[in-house]
Amino acid sequence: MKQKILSVVSNVRLTDDVYRMVLADNDKTTDEPIISAPGQFINIKLDGYFLRRPISVADWDNDERTVTIIYKVAGDGTEYMKSLESGKNLDVLLPLGNGFDISKSGINPVLIGGGAGLPPMYGTAKALIREGIKPSVIAGFNDESQVFLVKELEELGAEVHVTTVDGSMGTKGFVTDQLIKMNYSHIFTCGPEPMLRAIDKAMPEFMDGQFSFEERMGCGFGACMGCSCKTKYGSKRICKEGPVLERSEIIW
Repeated sequence: MKQKILSVVSNVRLTDDVYRMVLADNDKTTDEPIISAPGQFINIKLDGYFLRRPISVADWDNDERTVTIIYKVAGDGTEYMKSLESGKNLDVLLPLGNGFDISKSGINPVLIGGGAGLPPMYGTAKALIREGIKPSVIAGFNDESQVFLVKELEELGAEVHVTTVDGSMGTKGFVTDQLIKMNYSHIFTCGPEPMLRAIDKAMPEFMDGQFSFEERMGCGFGACMGCSCKTKYGSKRICKEGPVLERSEIIW
């Protein structure tokens, strides 16, 4: 983990309440990767707010030293973030958390993202495709107006399946309604806990998977123990040992 000053390169709206922000590290003197693995996150200090905002990483470029985040406006902090303009400097901790291990993917992995859980699936898909593995992606939303990142995932070369609760786009229903139709070697997923529980229930007992948990955090780097959860191997901190946990260790 490093504390860095990153500059806002761009901050654009994707849907009514979802924004894409690109941040750049102006320090070119280090060869350390700005992000080490898909599924990691960054923690941003915002002017006037005590707690930092943890945001998952959607994409990154270790050569250009840029990080792309996609965030949903859901409170005062993210409401403030959408007003940040190009050139604004931000105090950022990164890279944080335990990301996805793509070496376990097998030949036909499925990536599942629900709403704000979709951005880390983009980075995971990109990492897999660089290794010659073409993933399938299930992207779940409430309705068509909330859909984002689908075109970008298709342009990467992923096979994308959209589900919407109201049926306004793609398969009507939840991500599991699409999942049960598919054959796959491994699952990578991120989203709200009810969705993760449903995915676990829909999977064959023998199937391996990696689940990224969305959790409120205090410090974001393992010091406060505020985001601990029980696993089969004892308590783990979502911000430190997570946010990605193996399916085999999760206690629902």
